[in-house]
Amino acid sequence: MDNNATTLTALARTEFGKGSARQARRDGLVPAVIYGHGAEPVHVLLPGREITLAVRTSNLILDLDVAGEAHLALVKEIQRHPLRQTVDHLDLLTVKRGEKVQVDVFLDVEGTVATGLVLSMDVNNVLVLADALALPERLVLNVEGRTAGNIHAGDVTLPEGTELEIDPKTVIGSVVEPAAEEEEPAAAAE
Repeated sequence: MDNNATTLTALARTEFGKGSARQARRDGLVPAVIYGHGAEPVHVLLPGREITLAVRTSNLILDLDVAGEAHLALVKEIQRHPLRQTVDHLDLLTVKRGEKVQVDVFLDVEGTVATGLVLSMDVNNVLVLADALALPERLVLNVEGRTAGNIHAGDVTLPEGTELEIDPKTVIGSVVEPAAEEEEPAAAAE
């Protein structure tokens, strides 16, 4: 077991189709499929309450026990019910210890720009390559005292062992002067 992985016991899924998936959800289970590395997909049922709480964390790694067989998997896609927003299905990507994977990581902006300027961010996440068991929860972008100009992906502080998967010269935001407010027509008429 790894400290960065959530450990769950999963049941092997033997019945397929819409009806059996609905029945599983009524029984408090979430259907999922584990795929990758050229292996046959493994269909499983995960405990609904535990997985719903766990997927609140982005880029979640699951350490699954399926009938005595261990599977290490990254949550790749979450399908939710459109109204209730409950987890309906998960796509899980098999990962191996020491393997690097591509993930989108939340960008946390710290600091304030120079007086009289405003920050405009074009993206909230940045694509990086990192060890599957050491995925960063967030990346830091320090804008303290920045003057007018573009902010590039290369300006993001990356933890050790993490690499950008986009061009470092990609513009992810800018520092600009605030737009001048127009006078209201009523005030101008006086």
